[in-house]
Amino acid sequence: MDEKYNKQLKIATRQKLIKFDHLRGKSMKPGEFWDVVVVTAVDESQKDAYELQINAKIKRKELPLGIDYRVVSDPPGYKIGNGGATLYTLQQLSDVYGTVLNKLRVLLIHAGGLSQRLPSASALGKIFTVLPLGNPLYQMLELKMAMYVDFPSHMRPGVLVTCADDIELYSIAEDQCISFDKPGFTALGHPSSLSIGTTHGVFVLDSYETLSHTEMQTTSCLRFLHKPSVNKMRDMGAVCNSILGREFVYTDSTYYFDFKTSQLLLNLLKEVGPLECEIDAYGDFLQALGSGASVEYTSNTANVTKEEGNLVEIRKKIFHLLRGTQLNVILLNNSKFYHIGTTSEYLFHLTKDTALRNDLGLLSSAFSLHSTENYEVTNSCCVMYSVVDPSCSVGIGSVVEYCQLEMGVCIGKGSIISSCWVGPGLSVPDLVFMHSLCVNHKHNTGYVTVVFGINDNLKSSVDNRANIQGLKLFGSSLPDCLAHWGMDSEGLHFSGDMSCCNLWNACLFPVCCHQKTSFLKSLEMLQAVLNGTTVTLPKDIQLMSMQQALQTKNLKEMLKFRTGLFNEITQKLSRNLLNNL
Repeated sequence: MDEKYNKQLKIATRQKLIKFDHLRGKSMKPGEFWDVVVVTAVDESQKDAYELQINAKIKRKELPLGIDYRVVSDPPGYKIGNGGATLYTLQQLSDVYGTVLNKLRVLLIHAGGLSQRLPSASALGKIFTVLPLGNPLYQMLELKMAMYVDFPSHMRPGVLVTCADDIELYSIAEDQCISFDKPGFTALGHPSSLSIGTTHGVFVLDSYETLSHTEMQTTSCLRFLHKPSVNKMRDMGAVCNSILGREFVYTDSTYYFDFKTSQLLLNLLKEVGPLECEIDAYGDFLQALGSGASVEYTSNTANVTKEEGNLVEIRKKIFHLLRGTQLNVILLNNSKFYHIGTTSEYLFHLTKDTALRNDLGLLSSAFSLHSTENYEVTNSCCVMYSVVDPSCSVGIGSVVEYCQLEMGVCIGKGSIISSCWVGPGLSVPDLVFMHSLCVNHKHNTGYVTVVFGINDNLKSSVDNRANIQGLKLFGSSLPDCLAHWGMDSEGLHFSGDMSCCNLWNACLFPVCCHQKTSFLKSLEMLQAVLNGTTVTLPKDIQLMSMQQALQTKNLKEMLKFRTGLFNEITQKLSRNLLNNL
């Protein structure tokens, strides 16, 4: 992308942010903005967390008012994926609004899931992931609404579907607008390398002869490929050539469907009854669309984590139900797509990615109290929503969010410290993830601080206790870590399904009565492994897994801690402002 288009993208992004900032805290009249904003949750517990945070945002006037904000949770039982969540959301909206739904514009954000690759978002949700941007501070929810701020005024009644952990930036010409006014589905398409195409959805366009080099163009799509190989992209004719001769494909992000199409999807749910398998809102819906769609994909389960018994049958029903439905693509030739769903992505985009920093105007410090004098390199780390003593230091490439750091704390390089209260003089090593949760424990309030290596794979599993040598924590085998804590493999418990042993359900982290003590205990365990020493845990101490901590989380106390930070930061910033007048 040349300098001209970079500049246009930056200007367009800032204009959207400014426009959305003017809407925050203001009452929207019917037809001015979204009529309904829906966030999906994986279960009732996550739904409660989302509703608490949305209500707090409305109270603080951080969102546009007069909009019906709703959280819809998956039904208990089977995992149903974001496709299943789409179907259940349509059913819930139909039950609430009836025929009025045909006149509404709905933003549907899929935010369910455990967020195992970014555990700091597990308890309170990745749609509430904080960003160093805006005043009041943005979370992903606000950023989503800001980037789509122009969509509702050019959209017929229907549903816009997006996910909670990606960012789409784009610019179009002044005389253009992105319109969602065609029947069927309309998707946004982004020029991407072929390697990126292998991990996304790829559009095969009806015609490539009519493609222009303008910033935006709307065309029809022959078929949609889900995570195709490079050879399949070539064989299906999805590969384009830029004016510089470089090969690229158009990949997916957000899509819209009208309410006539939503009725088709509702009929599917009525026909199949309660879902017992995961349906993908992209692969399983979009592959059924376009004149070139083929039923063959319904039997291809190569990209499925776990194949349930009736998945292929449900896919075939979706295909036959949606077959012949039009798929339009709005080609955004000057656009960028960012994913921030993992610890490494979160660190990179907030501390190292100069492109995203410049395009969005991200800051190194946002809504925090501290001094930047001890930061190793300007703009090299990120501190958000935190109270940090001036004597503290934060290393290159680290993110500190929702924290209280007392005198003399030193945070190493490339680490994430989230929702922690760190006592005076403590040093956190490089490349670690530490996150404190409040839990309900034995009729009391307790605190658990989970600690992992930034590159640890929390989803990697072994089938039984005898094989836990294969689990790696801080670069060491799990049994080696246990030895440093005065434990052995026999004494280690796993929560949940005993046929699946991983770092997520390993009971490793002490439950303490105070947030600061919890952090200290987990830090001592980490340092024992890294330094080759031994720390002895009290025999009567309760150990929890990340899985258990989520199941017993105390949402109100976690949000109370954040409210305390908010009040302290607000008061001191106001006092500083008055002193400078």
